[in-house]
Amino acid sequence: MSVESDPHTRPSSANRTHPAEAMDAVRKALLDARREIRGFLVRRLKERTAAEDVLQQFSLRALERSSELRDVKSVRGWLSRILSSVIADYQRSEVRRRNMKAAVRQSTLSDEEFEPEPEIDSAVCQCLHHLMPTLRPSYADILSRIDLAGETRQRVAQSLGTSPSNVTVRLHRARQALRKRLEQFCTTCPEHGYQDCACQEMRVLRERAART
Repeated sequence: MSVESDPHTRPSSANRTHPAEAMDAVRKALLDARREIRGFLVRRLKERTAAEDVLQQFSLRALERSSELRDVKSVRGWLSRILSSVIADYQRSEVRRRNMKAAVRQSTLSDEEFEPEPEIDSAVCQCLHHLMPTLRPSYADILSRIDLAGETRQRVAQSLGTSPSNVTVRLHRARQALRKRLEQFCTTCPEHGYQDCACQEMRVLRERAART
């Protein structure tokens, strides 16, 4: 025996708020609560400029999505959910902005702030020529130009279209990569060590690394 559902308990498109009515309700609620919302945002974000930006984004989003409002009586609750979403988006964008700012500062450190470690410099030895092909091409290039050919960081920076500080950072990373490669190989080369890696075992290791 089938049971027919009560038509009064089912949502009907006829009971939904008309888009124009929803827009009017959202607009009125925004105007009525604007001062209250601004005060809340200032307290929450601790910065008036940020609060104004979020308030503007919130108002625009609420108006753009007003057609989604199903019942004008619940407009305040609906707006609260929109505001929570806008605040979350703002906070995520702030995290990304701070991370980007930190990354930019890292790439613009001066030579004085980012002096290469003497231990890394000492790793530039006779076997460097053989290990170069096993490094990332950009690392091998900057090591070849600065540590082997003796080019200045200023000249390398100009040719790469970047700053000398950025070249310093790249060189530091390249030297670290070289150091790891040297330590990896030389732990298996006890007879010759860093300074004269010419044994057959070392050559086999270099060829194997070049293929990876």
